[in-house]
Amino acid sequence: MVRISAPIGSRQVNAVHAFRDDALGELDAVGIVAALQARQVSVPEVVEAAITRTEAVNPILNGLAFETFDRARARAGESHAERFFGGVPSFLKDCEAVAGMPTMAGSDAWEPQPASADGEFARAYLAMGMVPLGLTRMSEFGFNAATEHPRLGAVRTPWNPEHTAGGSSSGSGAFVAAGVVPIAQGNDAGGSIRIPASCNGLVGLKPSRGRLPMDKQMRRLPIGPIENGVLTRSVRDTAAFYREAERLHHNRKLPAIGDVSAPGRARLRIAVCTQPGVGTCSSGISELALKTAAVLEELGHRVEQVDQPLVPASFADDYLLFCSYCAYFVMAQVRVSRYVGGPAVDSDKLDNFTRGLAQLGGRNLHRMPRVIDRLKRLRRRSAGFFNDYDAVLTPTLNRETPRVGYFDPTADCQRVIDRLTDWVVFLPQYNITGEPSISLPLAESGAGMPVGMMLAADIGQEARLLELAYELEEAQPWRQIQSA
Repeated sequence: MVRISAPIGSRQVNAVHAFRDDALGELDAVGIVAALQARQVSVPEVVEAAITRTEAVNPILNGLAFETFDRARARAGESHAERFFGGVPSFLKDCEAVAGMPTMAGSDAWEPQPASADGEFARAYLAMGMVPLGLTRMSEFGFNAATEHPRLGAVRTPWNPEHTAGGSSSGSGAFVAAGVVPIAQGNDAGGSIRIPASCNGLVGLKPSRGRLPMDKQMRRLPIGPIENGVLTRSVRDTAAFYREAERLHHNRKLPAIGDVSAPGRARLRIAVCTQPGVGTCSSGISELALKTAAVLEELGHRVEQVDQPLVPASFADDYLLFCSYCAYFVMAQVRVSRYVGGPAVDSDKLDNFTRGLAQLGGRNLHRMPRVIDRLKRLRRRSAGFFNDYDAVLTPTLNRETPRVGYFDPTADCQRVIDRLTDWVVFLPQYNITGEPSISLPLAESGAGMPVGMMLAADIGQEARLLELAYELEEAQPWRQIQSA
């Protein structure tokens, strides 16, 4: 483990990372693939390096939910030659069903029970050749935008462990940023890939609805806001993941992504918006978004500032009620678990935020039909917007990454809700409309912390977003933690 604690100009860098001179070095996933193919390193070597790195930084970052190191070592000895990511060490999130691993969904309210089989997404993910080292921590049931469990502790960003790693894909974001692995799985129902991407200086793409396989229990919601994806340190890793995923699972209702490996040639019509539907964007974050817009303009794109919010004022309340309905549904499942052959749940161990959100849902069940109807109609509005623009740029988050404790799930539920609503206001609309959006670490705060900028496009236009991401990565390379 390497610590960096030094002032740089007006910034105080307090980073923790695991980069070192081993088989992983500073390579991204595509770089590891190339090194393996050239026989510069072996699969056992890169897997062992990732295990060592995990053990080095996890005591501080606290991103590990469950480890399968011995199983990973055994798998490293198998043949991986036929799969593109064959031998690349990785993690999945603690809500995925992976055979032999207990899925706890960020809670400790029941006894761990290993899954009997891989879920639909895990099968596809592992079919690409990834070697799983275990599961990463998340907020309880993914409802909070930071993981600060009262007994399991907080997951911290390696850029400054006094601050949150975001959520709910917290451990995946922290480990990829710290150099433990080059790529890790996350999923996103309201920003849970893009939030940790912003907090940890990573690339995080939430794909179009239906782009990737989804486990059955996550397809039961009336709108279907959840999408799987990955967190990476480079655009090419994200692009390679979607290329390989598409070879295994191509939703023919969506345009193919294909092999995106460079910036696009077309000059696009790009809107920039710093006006959230609720509250106001902090002046510092708004200024950083406008600087990113200026870079796009310098690259030849036609950029236009949009002064009106992208969603109606009612959206924040509707989305909150939808989330509370989901919490109520989860709690209902928890109550009947022991009676249908599931684990016995100690409801006293569920955090205050989960219970408070579920209670809000229970009190407002009668409003759900109209709420869901209004949310479904949001796609009509956004489709009209994307008739006029090829993409839209916003900040990923409304404010800088807060310190651990800001989203304390044991605090008053309404206080946490108010803070969450303010922080993530730009994100959830794309989960409701099903449109893709990507967070890129294009800016940094005055304290030296990464700040994500988000690009969104119409349904099925992931290739366009990846081309823009390549272009911005070349024009404005982001800082890596090991050189902070």
